[in-house]
Amino acid sequence: MDNPILHDSHLAPVIDPDYREYLPPTLSRRSGKLLKRALVVSRSVIEAAGTGCPDAILTGTGFGCVENTEAFLEAMTYEGEACLKPTAFMQSTHNTIGSLIAIDTHCHGYNSTYTHKGTSFECAFMDAYMQITRGQATTALVGGYDELTPHYYSMLSRTGYMGPASGCMGGEAAVSMMLCGNTGNRQPLCRVEGIELHYGSTLDGLGDALQRLTEGAGCTLSSIDAVMTGLNGNAANDAAYRSAARVLFPDTHILMYKHIFGEIRTSAGLAVYASATCLSKGRIPSFLSVGGGSAGSEHGGVQRILLYNHCENRAHSLILLSSC
Repeated sequence: MDNPILHDSHLAPVIDPDYREYLPPTLSRRSGKLLKRALVVSRSVIEAAGTGCPDAILTGTGFGCVENTEAFLEAMTYEGEACLKPTAFMQSTHNTIGSLIAIDTHCHGYNSTYTHKGTSFECAFMDAYMQITRGQATTALVGGYDELTPHYYSMLSRTGYMGPASGCMGGEAAVSMMLCGNTGNRQPLCRVEGIELHYGSTLDGLGDALQRLTEGAGCTLSSIDAVMTGLNGNAANDAAYRSAARVLFPDTHILMYKHIFGEIRTSAGLAVYASATCLSKGRIPSFLSVGGGSAGSEHGGVQRILLYNHCENRAHSLILLSSC
């Protein structure tokens, strides 16, 4: 919150811990980086939440286990199909992440993985929200996981999705959070008021989704302190956010986070993390604000933050969080 890590390159990689402190050597050796990251953050969240084994596990990933996929394809290319090792293939599928977390936590409940481009995390988040609000689960572990290998980063740079030419910094995501229907004696970071997913390119449809969200939460747009957006430096991506801010949120404080975390398919999970932290601490640091300037502490704290994300200006998501 006070000393963010700023990157001077066009890539913001995950800072990996010493996995020997978290995982046994046998599991660490046979697991790729993304799987190890998912296991470590999931264990940390479960321990911090004090809920024990979750009732459900929801996973969002846009690219999946890229490192294992590349390892399998390279082995097939250079060694043929006769002596392929099965491990890289088994760990290359997108749902490997959620499956491994379930095995590690001994969770035999509902488990689902969502891969929907830039709204993968929000789909998992919405599923968890519905499971809890409908009484299907009391606790749900939600995660967003994506990695960016040098080879894949080079490909995405050539297409203009990220990199120096696009003005967008690439990143990685390894984020988990526990959603609880009944927090008991635990102090949550924030409260989830609602979520809306909208598909379409018109601001009218997005405005209707925003109205449904605020009405369902029993509030108005004027009571929202800030809007966390996915501004990333890419002109085409940012144009949609600026249009929405001008039409739908003209008087609301605009925030951004991808200049800290980078762009990846499930970076919205990091937006939830950043927003929840701001709500928990009751303030918004200046480095998250568009145009600078902190907010919150001198005005009685931050009460509500709206998260707005879009993918290719077609798939849009709105998540409303409030302080507890």
